[in-house]
Amino acid sequence: MAALSAMLVLGACTQKNETEEAHKQAIADASKVELQNAVADRDQLFLLVNEISQGMDQIKALEDILTVNAGVSGETPSQREQIQADIAAIQKALQERREKLAELEKKLNNSTLTNNNLRNTIATLRNQIDTQTNEINTLKTSLNDAKARIGELNTAVDSLNTTVTSVTAEKEEAEQQSVDLANELNTCYYAVGSKKELKEKEIIETGFLRKTKIMEGDFDRNFFTTADKRTLTTIDLHSAKAKVLTNQPEGSYVLEDQNGHKVLRITNPASFWSLSNYLVIQID
Repeated sequence: MAALSAMLVLGACTQKNETEEAHKQAIADASKVELQNAVADRDQLFLLVNEISQGMDQIKALEDILTVNAGVSGETPSQREQIQADIAAIQKALQERREKLAELEKKLNNSTLTNNNLRNTIATLRNQIDTQTNEINTLKTSLNDAKARIGELNTAVDSLNTTVTSVTAEKEEAEQQSVDLANELNTCYYAVGSKKELKEKEIIETGFLRKTKIMEGDFDRNFFTTADKRTLTTIDLHSAKAKVLTNQPEGSYVLEDQNGHKVLRITNPASFWSLSNYLVIQID
């Protein structure tokens, strides 16, 4: 009887020990899994630290680009598009990191292995993400302000170009008017013909014992040759005899013989045309 009791007690103890060992093993296994998860979460947290640090470097690089461009001549449209694309990419990355950090924080809060250092790291990372978000928003605002300023400058430039074009057109018109006026002032007319031809064209009027009158009536202007005072220096009269009928001042011209016919040579154009823009020469 005593032996049976001893055997029962021994069996109970053995079963208790096995149950305790199994429980300890279960706890150990559970702790091992939790530890592995905690280590994995910690590694993700450290990886996030590196990503946030890289994000800070990216933002600093964009700030430098905007500062340099603002100090020189402004960014080009292609540069501005690239900066806008970089800002959008950083904003998207910041949102993803914020969500990842919230997920890690939730896991660590549910873990018994979380310590204050990890909690402090999470708080620091959250502050850094907030700071980077504010900085990237500031950069975006600066870029938009610069874009608006560039738009204003482009409008101003367009306005100046329009003004310059208008002024240039007015200047060219004034110059052309000046040229036209100079040409008009320097336009002269001469007619060379026999007495009969000049009478038929009503350029001269003659009569018995009457002084010859020149261009008194409605004479034929088509009989005259148009010329420029600045370039007209000689007129070949193709006649052995010639005389000037209009009142060109003496000493401003000469009638010369060349190869058996007369040539009129203007020696002082300003004086020659000072009294009239018309010249009539009779040849017979």
